[in-house]
Amino acid sequence: MRGLGSGLTVWRLLSLRLPPRPQRSPVLWLSSGPAAAGAPERAMDQLLRRTVPAAPAYELREKTPVPAADQCADFMSFYCGLTEAAERAELLGRLVKGFGVDHGQVAEQSAGVLQLREQPQEAAVLLQAEDRLRYALVPRYRSLFQNISKLDGGVRFLVQLRADLLEVQALKLLEEPHVREMNGVLKGMLAEWFSLGFLKLERVTWHSPYDVLQKISDHEAVHPVKDWTDMKQRVGPYRRCYTFSHCSNLEDPLMVICVALTSDISSNIQAIVKERPPSETEERSSISAAIFYSISLIQLGLQGLGLATCILKGTVKELQREFPHLGTFSSLSPIPGFTKWLLRLLNSQAKGHGRNELLTDSECHEISEITEGPVNETLKVCLSSNEWVKSEKLVRVLQAPLMRLCAWYLYGEKHQGYALNPVANFHLQNGAVMWRINWMGDPSLAGLTHSCGMMVNYRYFLEEMTANSTAYLSSKNIKASEQVLNLVAQFQKNSKL
Repeated sequence: MRGLGSGLTVWRLLSLRLPPRPQRSPVLWLSSGPAAAGAPERAMDQLLRRTVPAAPAYELREKTPVPAADQCADFMSFYCGLTEAAERAELLGRLVKGFGVDHGQVAEQSAGVLQLREQPQEAAVLLQAEDRLRYALVPRYRSLFQNISKLDGGVRFLVQLRADLLEVQALKLLEEPHVREMNGVLKGMLAEWFSLGFLKLERVTWHSPYDVLQKISDHEAVHPVKDWTDMKQRVGPYRRCYTFSHCSNLEDPLMVICVALTSDISSNIQAIVKERPPSETEERSSISAAIFYSISLIQLGLQGLGLATCILKGTVKELQREFPHLGTFSSLSPIPGFTKWLLRLLNSQAKGHGRNELLTDSECHEISEITEGPVNETLKVCLSSNEWVKSEKLVRVLQAPLMRLCAWYLYGEKHQGYALNPVANFHLQNGAVMWRINWMGDPSLAGLTHSCGMMVNYRYFLEEMTANSTAYLSSKNIKASEQVLNLVAQFQKNSKL
């Protein structure tokens, strides 16, 4: 949903974003010829030499004057002028490779620590040597980030810079191991500034500021908001919407969670986002379940900081405070990646021996009769175009195989021993139970495209969350319901993978 209303305060709406990137200097960027070919790179090198502070000697580390604010502002201004991801990648690459850790100093200090450990020394001498080593392990660019954080808008800039860093890594514009180190450094700094003690959970209602409603609408990543009526319903009766904001700027939400208050665990998202609630006045006695149906991160640079886990747990506490009798907590979650995974399986089988080893013989026969074509090719075409939902017979025949394949994808497909599906991994880390797979839980175009229309409930039994989380994180054990385990067993029995 765009432009919720002319009454929005524009400056507040843009407060989470970086200032507009300035126009590039025509002399620096637009001149041609051999001499100009390296102009951007030379400008970057000059900028970094001017703005990245030199690492002071260990003895002077607390006595070095803070660089002038305009030096950090120069870096921010120059960076904001880079409109292409490749340009930002070039600058970040030069920063990380030219102003990182001094490996010579690390080797020297490490040798000193090892030598002291072999010889009896006072504890203070060894501790100081270890402190010198820690100091040597800090990359130079960290002091630039630290100085930027002290400027007005500096932390917001660093959040965006980390988002850009994640983007260029995803685009494989930067694959240096040092880039992963820079991401870790920024992540650690942001984790301190955005720790739970500095964050506040706030309920959003129809009477919340327009710009807050606009940001929630713009960044709804799971189920897009269509218009004002849709937005009003999502913050109205039998619904709750909460934001997580930093205490220093409560009007700039970092994360949003949307909840439906229902009588039972919902199996279909359309009943939540499209159907109107039973009445405009909540009957508390009819509310026995809280369904988390959307969790959206507004600031992408804060990925991996555990904010989603915090807002989930904070929301449970807030709901229990408002509804002490509330005992059922569950998500209604999408299954991104399932269709893509299934198509890869079908493609690999076609290249191998051409036989379908995902379906039973009777299922293959029924599908061939309906489609009048070879099963593998027909399935690939159908699942790629979503045409299959137009045939009631095909929908009926595909329900059983797709349900058990989906169960295996969620429960059995792993990455380093943990659930491959990112949404499943998130909820399982938090201690949820893989509760129920819902056929046609999301028949929208997006739902069909990503997960053949299926959704899944991850249920939270509050007294078991810690034990479930520990079992998953330490032993990689997935707690699942009888329905899911039965579907997994059917997959193992019927597939020949």
